[in-house]
Amino acid sequence: MAQLLEAAATVFSTAGYTAASTNAIAREAGVSPGTLYQFFPNKEAIAIELGQRLMHEMRETYGEALGPVDPGSTLEEVVGAAVDRFVAFNCEHPVFFSLLHGPDVPGRLDEEHDALHAALTGRIETLIASLLPEAPATDVTRTAQVCLGTYKAGLELVLSREGAERDAYVQEIKNVLTRYLEPLVGDRLGRAAAATTTGP
Repeated sequence: MAQLLEAAATVFSTAGYTAASTNAIAREAGVSPGTLYQFFPNKEAIAIELGQRLMHEMRETYGEALGPVDPGSTLEEVVGAAVDRFVAFNCEHPVFFSLLHGPDVPGRLDEEHDALHAALTGRIETLIASLLPEAPATDVTRTAQVCLGTYKAGLELVLSREGAERDAYVQEIKNVLTRYLEPLVGDRLGRAAAATTTGP
């Protein structure tokens, strides 16, 4: 099954879900179509299994990336660490973007993705609320939505590039988010680092 899912990820990423076929997946996996059908009845079942596994992994990723913030960290470090973690996940699993942003999302993955998106937004809101304890809840929600929307808009640009150019686009996303958050967060972060730099 793992071999078939890995092959499906390759085929869906290169051909797209709509154009992919079970024959192409079986060929990529080096097995017969009959072997594939012992595990999955059709292309949609493969995509659903793959998508669900990746969404589970994504939940673990944002749990790690959006944990409590060390007040000694700078805003650049906090933003950079989170962006790097999410970009790494999407670069390691380009099929995640292909399955969930194409014209034909298989099964109920779109609903599960909406739930994942809502949970992710909630984690970002919690993180931002810790940095802006006096901000009204509506402002925190708006800020979280803008941060996530900015990242998602940049992700497509990142995934369509490679090498140094990809790195440059990742840095641009970090710059945009940092500059957006700077006037809101103020001097709440980086205090320990600043104290170490300036001395007693």
